[in-house]
Amino acid sequence: MAKDRKIDVVILGLLAHEDLTGYDIKKQIDGAISFFWKGSFGSIYPALGEMEKQELVKRKKSDKSSGREKIVYQITKDGKETLKAWLNDEKAINDLKYETLLKMYFGGIQDRSVTIRNIEIFEQQVKENLEVLKFYKGNLEKVLDNEDHVHYYLTVLFGIETYEAYLKWCNKAKKIMKEK
Repeated sequence: MAKDRKIDVVILGLLAHEDLTGYDIKKQIDGAISFFWKGSFGSIYPALGEMEKQELVKRKKSDKSSGREKIVYQITKDGKETLKAWLNDEKAINDLKYETLLKMYFGGIQDRSVTIRNIEIFEQQVKENLEVLKFYKGNLEKVLDNEDHVHYYLTVLFGIETYEAYLKWCNKAKKIMKEK
């Protein structure tokens, strides 16, 4: 696994649950994982190729039922061990990167109405994401007897509480910006 290339552990984690094509991996990343991690085809396919060379993943027989060849990937024993080693590693980089906050930080050179609009746009995105997370929470609460679902549930709870804090900040920030 390439040093500090987290897309590798994302892929290994997904493949630990089921065999997937590169396209399926992208769909899963764009789904529930997108709330806390991003990945592009441009990072997924090179990572799969490199992990295949390292024997962390392997190709299964191609599925040609749809007329097109689908390459399905499967995690190997070494891949599972690599994933477990990463899970046991106590260090984790938790970067926070929000373009809205950059705009906030440098917003003093623009009229306050622009900053207020940027806050409102961020607020709308947060509200939409929060609704999806609450939907996931409702579904996961029904299946907490499955160990994986407990972990998914805790991730969703983190997202809900974080997004609720974002909404609280949005209200405060808009109020402050409108006071002058």
